[in-house]
Amino acid sequence: MIVDNSYPDVRVEREARALVARGHRVDVICARGGTEPRHEVIDGIHVHRVPVRRDRGGALVHQLGEYVAFTAWAAAELLRLHSKRRLHVVQVHNVPDFIVLAALPAKLTGTPIILDLHDLMPEFFASRFNGRMDSMAVRLVTLQERLSRSLADLVITVTEQWRRTLIERGADPKITYVIMNVPDEDLYAPRPPRMTANDPLLVVYHGTITHRYGLDVLVNAFAIARRRIPLRLLLHGRGEQLPEIKRLIRRLELADAVTLSTELMPAVDLADMIAGGDIGVVPNRNDVFTDGILPTKLMEYVALGVPAIVSRSTATSAYFSDDMVRYVDAGDEAALADAIVDLAQDPARRHLLASNAQKFTIGHPWSAEAARYVSLVENLAAAHR
Repeated sequence: MIVDNSYPDVRVEREARALVARGHRVDVICARGGTEPRHEVIDGIHVHRVPVRRDRGGALVHQLGEYVAFTAWAAAELLRLHSKRRLHVVQVHNVPDFIVLAALPAKLTGTPIILDLHDLMPEFFASRFNGRMDSMAVRLVTLQERLSRSLADLVITVTEQWRRTLIERGADPKITYVIMNVPDEDLYAPRPPRMTANDPLLVVYHGTITHRYGLDVLVNAFAIARRRIPLRLLLHGRGEQLPEIKRLIRRLELADAVTLSTELMPAVDLADMIAGGDIGVVPNRNDVFTDGILPTKLMEYVALGVPAIVSRSTATSAYFSDDMVRYVDAGDEAALADAIVDLAQDPARRHLLASNAQKFTIGHPWSAEAARYVSLVENLAAAHR
């Protein structure tokens, strides 16, 4: 596996564990996030870190340079591994899509390639840089997506909506599949919704702290809601918007009510922290990118029995009805504040929403997704032997 991110990356780790559980060897080539070892084995997964660090918040030209550097380093590392033992499958995780070029040393010797599209880059680029889907820059990103797909023997993405989008852009439906990014029930074991509540109630958000995910909307809405009822807010994560959120918390004089957690923690500990919340919030802004994502944090709230308030989008509406989550219009601080207050004052409604939402967890367990994923990999390897 090749991923331009530090390891563990949640989806990469989840898929790697599924393969190792079936007795396969998995090597992960990834970026080096800090002082981690160059090579190590983690739970049976062989991790190889190349000396390139992710530059999430840098200028576009710097990010592009980092992407190119990572692709070159990953290609060299892949060639080293491939020369020691023949690789049966190479799986490339975006972003960006074009790091699939790092798999060419194996592709040229007959090894099949899987392109795992966590995010659709044209939509991601348009959202990140305020572009339109018909702009020249986004068209170029769409072209690199198409060319990257052409090198892959199998394409995987995370929702049916994105699969349909890829097919509309020319992807072969016969080799394009969905493996949903649902929580691993071994780490996020489903928990029954709680009838008891914290005093004051605890509102939680975990994940990347970035503009598109609406953390400023949440903090402003929390400030409004807190003027009406006692509340606490827990924010856990990192991202380029973190300094702005810190300033906003100080300006609104919320320091005594907001806990800001940025440390990395094991998945089990993170699950326990989330499960201690009374209301989970997914305050995404709605744009061409966020409209198509099914937030992992939402599925984790649901699995852990935490009722959720969610910005309505096409993707979330496809999987969660109004009797499973409390929807609000994206970016509407007043509506989000009202929803927080309404649910805080109605424990029966919280319990009902959380109970109904767990139908999703029952219907989409990771064990089933993992079995489908492993089958795809094994069948692809067998077909090319």
